[in-house]
Amino acid sequence: MSEIAIGIDLGGTQVRAALVSADGRVLARAEDRTDAMAGPERVLAQIQALADGLAAAAGTATVVGIGVSTPGPIDTVSGITRDIPTLAGFADFPLKAELQKRFAFPVSLENDGIAAAIGEWQFGAGRGLENLVYVTVSTGIGGGVIADGRVLRGRKGMAGHVGHMSVMPDGALCPCGNKGCFEAYGSGTAFTRRAQDRAFACTETRLGAGGDVIDSRAVFAAARVGDALANDLIEEEAEILGRGFTSLLHIFSPEIVIMGGGLSHEFERLHPGIQRYITEWAMPAFKDVPVMRAALGQNSGLIGAAALSFLAAEFDFSS
Repeated sequence: MSEIAIGIDLGGTQVRAALVSADGRVLARAEDRTDAMAGPERVLAQIQALADGLAAAAGTATVVGIGVSTPGPIDTVSGITRDIPTLAGFADFPLKAELQKRFAFPVSLENDGIAAAIGEWQFGAGRGLENLVYVTVSTGIGGGVIADGRVLRGRKGMAGHVGHMSVMPDGALCPCGNKGCFEAYGSGTAFTRRAQDRAFACTETRLGAGGDVIDSRAVFAAARVGDALANDLIEEEAEILGRGFTSLLHIFSPEIVIMGGGLSHEFERLHPGIQRYITEWAMPAFKDVPVMRAALGQNSGLIGAAALSFLAAEFDFSS
């Protein structure tokens, strides 16, 4: 009888769920718009409804567990969310215990950046490697690290908040409350904000023409037809990402840096600028480390969360 796991990716915008096979294939999926301001009980009910629906569709396969990928900071040792800015009521909330009450099979819990790193390590761009850094560049910047063939979790399982290292002394205010964080400059949100500010002051750009929305998609679309401002903005974003990735190369000495998240859809356009910065500023021993796009795309966290359940079943931590 085959074994499968349910992966859940809990985000501030969507709750996504998938049935995942032991070899990392997504067999079925479901999603719902997160009722983010309604409180934990409502969000947990959404998770349960999605998971129950997928479990019912599993047929004769055995569901070994459910793995949940969630934004941080979260203490994965105790299973308590410390504070999730995008979800109301999740400060000091016993998420793992409350989830376990709702399911007959074991629940595993992981920070979303670490879950995505696990997914890419087990089944994606980092398969077969012992050292990698995964960075998601989306609304914010998060990440996860595999070091010496092990998941780097750190104190309380909260390692990998790479978006909150400082890249600009006394710089722009970050949502975390600090100034100058990588996230405050390199995230999709920061990229969009720069584009809006610069387009407002520029008379020779198609960005915002006719009242069109200015977001990251609009910037890359304008760049493809030769808009000078759009191309300048992309080069600046690539340099910022290169600066952050170079620091991660020096700190963790990975074999590869994997970029995921919404901006990774434009990886081919960003990569030359990222690589140019690394080539110029990384120490010689680190210049040859490749930066690659996540092979699993937006499924990295889902598949990584499910992989946690297979790992737990393999070692049977409950016995």
